[in-house]
Amino acid sequence: MLPLRYTFFNKQQFFLLVVLLLTPFCTFSDDNKNTTTSSSTHSTIEIFVNPSVSDRKYTLADVRAIFAMRKIRWDDGKRVHVFVLSDRDQLHRQFTKSKLNMFPHQFRRIWDRLIFSGTGQAPNEVNSIEEMQHKIATTPGAIGYLNKSVRDTDLRVLNYE
Repeated sequence: MLPLRYTFFNKQQFFLLVVLLLTPFCTFSDDNKNTTTSSSTHSTIEIFVNPSVSDRKYTLADVRAIFAMRKIRWDDGKRVHVFVLSDRDQLHRQFTKSKLNMFPHQFRRIWDRLIFSGTGQAPNEVNSIEEMQHKIATTPGAIGYLNKSVRDTDLRVLNYE
């Protein structure tokens, strides 16, 4: 064993070596790869409801509670029917991040806790945007999210602050 005075690296070289050796083990997310499009994505997604839902101004907390399945009735007493896309769907990820300021895995954890504890249920998962649009239009008390470009007279945009 060599005495401490015979060191092969100085502190800067040692730090660089550690960083280079650990870099392959780090995971980098490409979720923020297009930071310039995040603001445009924010404006292209809207929350739509069935026309039977009362037309009043909701807060962000109300909308989060609805999608977290904590608020299960509308103000008029009708049952809330939440429709979402798969957790892996790009629109779902954009929606949760840009409109609700949460991540999809946070909602999945909330929904799983409700299911496994027996105190609630997860939202209704649909397979496509077209199916989401149809379900919102035909289900009283329904809520979901779609691209802003959707023009359907059977749907209404939910107003919230």
